[in-house]
Formats: sequence, C-alpha cells, structure tokens
Amino acid sequence: MIEPPPLPARFSRVSTVIAIGTTVWLVGAVVLLVAWLVGAWPLDIWFTTCVAGAGLGAFGWGVFTWQRAAARRGSRTAQQGVE
Repeated sequence: MIEPPPLPARFSRVSTVIAIGTTVWLVGAVVLLVAWLVGAWPLDIWFTTCVAGAGLGAFGWGVFTWQRAAARRGSRTAQQGVE
C-alpha cells in the first residue's frame, strides 16, 4: 500500500484557521448586535448566521482539541497526523 505524502506545515495548522474563522464570525455578531442596539439595523438572518458560525467554530475547535489529545495519548480510534 502506498502512503500519501505528508501535508505541508501551512495546511496542518488547523487550530489557527479555526481560531481566526470563529473570531471573524463572533466579531460580525457583535457588530450586528451593536447596530441593533443603536437602532441602525434590525436583528435578522445575518445576526443568526454570525452566531451560528461562531458556535459551530467553537464546537469544531473543541472536537479538534479532543482529537489532538486522543492522538497524543495514543488512542487507537484517534485521527492520525492531528498536531
């Protein structure tokens, strides 16, 4: 069986990508919430989408951290190469 080549380092830093994406969604939600409090923008699907994006990003970050911890302790069912 032929093993695929390892991923380049820039593609394996998933925690940075997750953190940046989650932060962008959270900032969007805060901006829309402030705009609603000022009365400049109604709370609608944009705000809900930003909150859902931030929540899913946080959930993904948790799953990634859990998988990385399992891989580090040598669990058989953990994904390999998650560092």
